Amino acid sequence: MDFSFTKEQTMLLDSLRDMGKREKFKELAAEIDKTRVMPHDLTKKYAEMGLLGMTLSSEYGGADEESMTAILAIEELAKFSPMIAATVFESNVGAVRVIDMFGTDEQKRAIIPGVCSGEHSVSVCMTEPEAGSDLTSLSTFVEDKGDHYLLNGRKCFITGAGEASHYLVYTRFGEIKGYKGIGGILVEKGAPGFTFGKQEEFMGLRGMPSCDLFFDNVKIPYENLVIKPGDFGNLMLTFDIERCGNSAMCLGVAGGALEEAKKYAMDRTAFNRPICEFQDVQFTIADMAMKLDAAKLLVYRAVSDAGKGLPSIYEASMGKCFANEMVKEVTDKAMQIFGGYGYSTEFPIERMLRDARAWSVAGGTLQMLRITMASMIFGRRFDQRKPE
Repeated sequence: MDFSFTKEQTMLLDSLRDMGKREKFKELAAEIDKTRVMPHDLTKKYAEMGLLGMTLSSEYGGADEESMTAILAIEELAKFSPMIAATVFESNVGAVRVIDMFGTDEQKRAIIPGVCSGEHSVSVCMTEPEAGSDLTSLSTFVEDKGDHYLLNGRKCFITGAGEASHYLVYTRFGEIKGYKGIGGILVEKGAPGFTFGKQEEFMGLRGMPSCDLFFDNVKIPYENLVIKPGDFGNLMLTFDIERCGNSAMCLGVAGGALEEAKKYAMDRTAFNRPICEFQDVQFTIADMAMKLDAAKLLVYRAVSDAGKGLPSIYEASMGKCFANEMVKEVTDKAMQIFGGYGYSTEFPIERMLRDARAWSVAGGTLQMLRITMASMIFGRRFDQRKPE
């Protein structure tokens, strides 16, 4: 299995590192965390560099790049902060991929060029107050009114909510129960009856827009149907590449923490020696690097096997589960190396540790990922519902 980078990928990573120095991304990451304001001025620069929509169809403004290129870019930018990588993440492995793969030509023409230019963004809307891991219990629903749909319900913890231009809403159609009644529709910001709740304030990922969505008799044109009821599997298939993007964020945060810990260990002295000369610090750094590389192998395998398509559920789940746990461990060890300075907001480690906690909650919990993997291993589906 060959994980060597192409010449173009190597050049891209070099350009991102140069950009990080030129644009002072380390200082920017601290500022975003303090002000909770996303760096929207970066979006235009990313668009000019061709980073937005790399994986999308060239027919509509994308570049037909393999997913690996986008994953590497997300990882490199996330070394500074997931907030700095967020726009690249959403435009390459987010909900827009569902539109690119399963949407109509009209939907693609209306949305993809804008995503590639930075004018549009698409949020995925899955979670509800009573339906998180159990997506087949969604209560948001649409009614067919003969010449349009009528949408009612509520979503919560929606990333990008309030700022995204379009929302891919997972919803139930009529009274059809279970996964057979779930499909996906597009809702545009500003549609009558579509409103937002207050912005959430989280422990980490400060600056990431997230809030509740409320749908009160929102009129949805038929042409906004992306995934018809019964094709729930297509929605979940595309979600696996987003999980790889989640994993890439973990690789980036852990990689950034490792770099900071390594530098600190060489600069900090104790007992008249750099602390990197103490065996415990050496073992800690080696363990951090080992866990990070192991996570990379799992994530890169999932993405490489997918090529331009979608990764397998098993490989994506395993990569995400391991990366989610790895990033918490690596950032925690980095804080231990920094000692008291690691707990100070004057240094980046405490922010990295806070950001690390988010990824095991988003995009599928560790428990559900393990259930998915177990289903693949045993070759059978495990129903978590209590028997009636």
